[in-house]
Amino acid sequence: MQLKLTLIGVAVATALLGCSQAPVESTNTNTTAKVEIVDKATDNPLLAPFSGPYQGVPQFDKMDLAQLKPALEAAMAEQLAEVEAIANNPEQPTFANTIVALEGAGKTLDRVFTYYGIWGSNVSSPEFREIRNEMAPKLSAFNSKITQNSKLFARVKAVYESEELKTLTPEEQRITWIVYNGFARNGATLDDAAKKRYADINQELATLHAKFSSNVLADEENYVVFLTKEQLSGLPQSFIDSAAAAAKERGKEGQYAITNSRSSMDPFLTYSTERALREQVWKNYYERGNNGDEHDNNAVIKAILKLRHERVQLLGYENYAQWRLEDRMAKTPENAMALMNKVWPAAIARVKEEVADMQAIADKEGANIKIEPWDYRFYSEKVRKDKYDLDSNEVKQYLQLDNLREAMFYVAGRLFNFDFTEVAKGSVPVFHEDVRVWEVKDKTTGKHIGLWYLDPFARKGKRSGAWATTYRSHTTYDGVTNVLSSNNSNFVKAPEGKPTLISWSDAETYFHEFGHALHFLSADVKYPTSHSGVRDYTEFQSQLLERWLLTDEVIDQFLVHQETGKPMPKELVAKIKASATFNQGFSTTEYMASAIMDLLYHTTDPAKIEPQQFEKEQLTKLGMPSEVVMRHRSTHFGHIFSGEGYSAGYYGYLWAEVLTSDAAEAFASAPGGFYDKDVSARLVKYLFSVRNAMDPAEAYRLFRGRDAEVDALMRDRGFPVTK
Repeated sequence: MQLKLTLIGVAVATALLGCSQAPVESTNTNTTAKVEIVDKATDNPLLAPFSGPYQGVPQFDKMDLAQLKPALEAAMAEQLAEVEAIANNPEQPTFANTIVALEGAGKTLDRVFTYYGIWGSNVSSPEFREIRNEMAPKLSAFNSKITQNSKLFARVKAVYESEELKTLTPEEQRITWIVYNGFARNGATLDDAAKKRYADINQELATLHAKFSSNVLADEENYVVFLTKEQLSGLPQSFIDSAAAAAKERGKEGQYAITNSRSSMDPFLTYSTERALREQVWKNYYERGNNGDEHDNNAVIKAILKLRHERVQLLGYENYAQWRLEDRMAKTPENAMALMNKVWPAAIARVKEEVADMQAIADKEGANIKIEPWDYRFYSEKVRKDKYDLDSNEVKQYLQLDNLREAMFYVAGRLFNFDFTEVAKGSVPVFHEDVRVWEVKDKTTGKHIGLWYLDPFARKGKRSGAWATTYRSHTTYDGVTNVLSSNNSNFVKAPEGKPTLISWSDAETYFHEFGHALHFLSADVKYPTSHSGVRDYTEFQSQLLERWLLTDEVIDQFLVHQETGKPMPKELVAKIKASATFNQGFSTTEYMASAIMDLLYHTTDPAKIEPQQFEKEQLTKLGMPSEVVMRHRSTHFGHIFSGEGYSAGYYGYLWAEVLTSDAAEAFASAPGGFYDKDVSARLVKYLFSVRNAMDPAEAYRLFRGRDAEVDALMRDRGFPVTK
């Protein structure tokens, strides 16, 4: 159930991590209701079990938006019947008849949310957004009926406090704690009046989260800059070709479209010599949700913060961040802020150095300007060339998207013993012609592990950014299930017949998201709840995989020139490695500004917050350099305002980066380097396969032999290490 709740952004996600519930025994009277519901909906493909090869796959070719609302309603009704059957079981509560039962129910709704997620993220439309806005409060009310089911919670509590708990396996004990903790932290212990208000707040939040997301997507779709040939100066030909294709797709053949997405904005700001256009593109991107029109998100943010604060006060917490971090690695907002306070001074000090270098070049060229945020990438690239003789566009010629995919497969083969074979087109249904599918097997035994779907290109209706998800996870409690994993990106597609070239940063992101897929594919757990993530830990595995992009084995085999096919010259590789800490001031500061603001939003009385004023005042107090802005400014900060997955938890990327840097040093010092067999075996065993079946801190200690040290992060970024 975790996936479906993440998709709708419901506040009670953590409460229902374990509420994928079990089949109901035929002796229970609710079973009849369940069967009738399903029988009435047999003509709805969204409700049907996955069918076809590979243990059944989503029938993406049969998706019909008109069927979504009735599918959601039928699946919710079915799950509520299952929950009632579990809650009213006359037998004494046991792990089997309560916790395991909760693991198996809601399977129909899980399937419906596979399709819901595709409509929401990959092929969105105004029609879908209307349905999402209508259903969000209904889905929240549905979740509240589960979390506030007193009989159900009493049974969960009884198992958690029973003598039986001591006899269970470590994984079973952990999921029992997760399920109990989820209910207790989400209002199960409140009195009836407080429960009602809690449920009402969740419904209001669900509506606001959906509205926030829709507003951002509207601005991403509506703000496109169309250029003429005379406005292309400085842009690489590969980018020009992609911009031409994007314009043609939007009915503007002969022009060049700079779309309002990072994958289009970033290279334009890096290379375009048209400063006024750079400013326009920059403002389009960073003012999403902040344009004073019907899609403005400032009032939405205020309402979200007010409701979150009221909700956690019902539970007895001082602020939202205190509640959110209680069951995460950081434990408290003070601990999270302490980590950032250690890194922040070094980051902004480095920005001052970077700006000085850029300003010197601008002055030397007679530009007669002061470096502004829309200049940072442009002049940073000039500094890169000046300091390291490194041209990002030259590097890009060796970063072909297809080759990078094969590089990822190579790494997966070396570390995880996985083999990827593309399945025949048409044998597995897909939701867009760009989507391709690979079967994943164990290289040694030939054992089938699962499928990997790839949707790499940007298009209208697809949300920005990059992400990974699963349509089915590995479990063994009710028969062994394979994995259906997916990676999704927003690369600007090259014209037909030409390779899609991407930046080094985008290549790192490609590896990053594949790390999430490997986390899914390598899972070796019994229960669905073991796949629930700890947010300040789950980014660690994917961040770590980025390190293999710079290994000699990958560079020598897969980073070949798009025209000549020759490997990247050693001189160019040396320049890339030498510049590894280049621009770390910018990248660290823009990220940390967002992470710090996230915590400030969720530790401050919302009555005192006017989003734009609050953002400006707090960043000024922090000494935020004027040449850099938050990576995600408040009005388009979807991580924390379009749902609650990362709310008060965006710091988690930095927390995970400490683990990443420390783990990378374990590989770097091993005899076999980044492909060392012993360290790789520990990586898979303790850091990937266990998912959340083990406490993350314990898992890391088993891998490393000690806790992670923050000094590794400082060394990684070229910042001074202070004792």
